[in-house]
Amino acid sequence: MSTTALTRPLVTSLVEDAVTAPSMHNAQPWKFVHRTDAGVIELHGDPLRGMPRQDPDHRALHLGCGAALFGLRVAAVHRDLRPVVRLLPRPDAPWHLADVRLDGPEDADSDLGMFHDALSRRHTSRFPFTEERIPSEVIDGLRTAAFLEGCRLVVPGAWHTDTVMDLVHASELFEAADEAVRAEIAAWTRTGAAGEGPDTEGIPSYAFGPRQYDVTSPVRDFGAPRQVPGRASARFEKTPQIALLGTVDDTPEEWLKAGQAMHRVLLQATLDGLATSVMSQPLEWPELRSDARDPGSTMGFVHMVFRLGYGPGGRATPRRPVSEVLAFD
Repeated sequence: MSTTALTRPLVTSLVEDAVTAPSMHNAQPWKFVHRTDAGVIELHGDPLRGMPRQDPDHRALHLGCGAALFGLRVAAVHRDLRPVVRLLPRPDAPWHLADVRLDGPEDADSDLGMFHDALSRRHTSRFPFTEERIPSEVIDGLRTAAFLEGCRLVVPGAWHTDTVMDLVHASELFEAADEAVRAEIAAWTRTGAAGEGPDTEGIPSYAFGPRQYDVTSPVRDFGAPRQVPGRASARFEKTPQIALLGTVDDTPEEWLKAGQAMHRVLLQATLDGLATSVMSQPLEWPELRSDARDPGSTMGFVHMVFRLGYGPGGRATPRRPVSEVLAFD
């Protein structure tokens, strides 16, 4: 059993690392509660930070919270603690997503500490990547990262990649025609205009990346149709390297597993020197999402599309102060 006292400064530092996790539109839909007497850190989802039009089932919200949960595990192991996670511990409280104890067996997640440095270096890159192909051994490592979290990572072949890219472009047309979706995206983007939300959340204009000359890359254009002063245009890679993360089932528990796998894959990619971005756009439309999977695969449901490659890294996007997301009881 761990003899490390879970002091307020220690718990605060753990959560500071956890909230570097990615979430849809950087909404940061998580809350943490440290139950001092029980020695448990609870993770809760915050439905008020959800997106009713784009994420009506809260799947993406669970993915973001799962990513934060993985960051908490990494932070704990880095500090010689031994995290043990129980997902969805209370059936009567669906927003109570996980309990984390830090007194597990000696070998509990002992390899996670290697990801700690990558927590602060992993940033979404919406810039062009080169055409350099990723070595097969690197891809195998990413597949292993997903597998260790109970998920599958599939690198599609040529026809499947073309299908997914077609779905990306179809989703862009769907989005352009849906006023409610456009308004939801606008609520979570920051261009410096008056009346926008706080600058501790959402996607700032410096993270939009350049506009595309063409439509070859699955990068969501958060700047369209608004004008962002000084924003350049660029050509993106002709043959994007993508991977699909999925699970057999499509339940809240599987979403939390997929969120942890998503973060583990992104952190592994960062350690491997890859630039990364994620694309959920074609998965936000039920009529498109089912077509994203390979019908010959055992992966039942796709939860995220990764874009991987070599190129410039993105800049850090803001995070809310820990005081807003962590409570002590």
